[in-house]
Amino acid sequence: MSDDKTKQTKRTPTNNSSPLSSKFYPGFIPPHGGYQNLLAYKKSEIIYDATVRFCDRFIEKRSRTHDQMVQAARSGNKNIAEGSQVSGTSKEGELKLTNVARASLEELLGDYRDYLRQRGFSQWDKNSREALFVRKLGARNEETYESYRAFIETRPAETVANILICLIYQANYLLDQQLKQLEQDFLKQGGLRERMTRARLAVRASSSG
Repeated sequence: MSDDKTKQTKRTPTNNSSPLSSKFYPGFIPPHGGYQNLLAYKKSEIIYDATVRFCDRFIEKRSRTHDQMVQAARSGNKNIAEGSQVSGTSKEGELKLTNVARASLEELLGDYRDYLRQRGFSQWDKNSREALFVRKLGARNEETYESYRAFIETRPAETVANILICLIYQANYLLDQQLKQLEQDFLKQGGLRERMTRARLAVRASSSG
């Protein structure tokens, strides 16, 4: 599933206008937020909700594994959101938090693989009929947890764990693409200090003109 070609949706800014921006003043805090429109965020939200259901159904609630898996899924989801929100003032922070989200989902992926292996279950081949079906569902931009509820809440543990593995592969692919784009954006545009300098110079140039 690592070769999933689902395209990332561009982040839609939540602060489209700044009180400091004008015809002559470009500002230095770029549009940010809008993480709800990111496919990686949507995918991670499904993974979080589905992991809570999986753990409640198949993992002892008082066990450390139950808590760790839920927290890893939550971290994957919430760090994408937090990274998007801090992006306006800290590209370094956005990179760090997005990478934390990616690492959390990788940890969760390992937990699901362990679950299958330790119980003698098989992991689906990425080109199996079942995996291709999940991939087809995942290619729809409007997907939500409801797209998978019937499977997550009624199928046996082996099937549900494999579905989650497919979804995590998809989310990780999207986050890898997002991290590459963030790296390129930082190299081209710099961080907050560089943007502040450019904005200050622009104001001076417009004043002197």
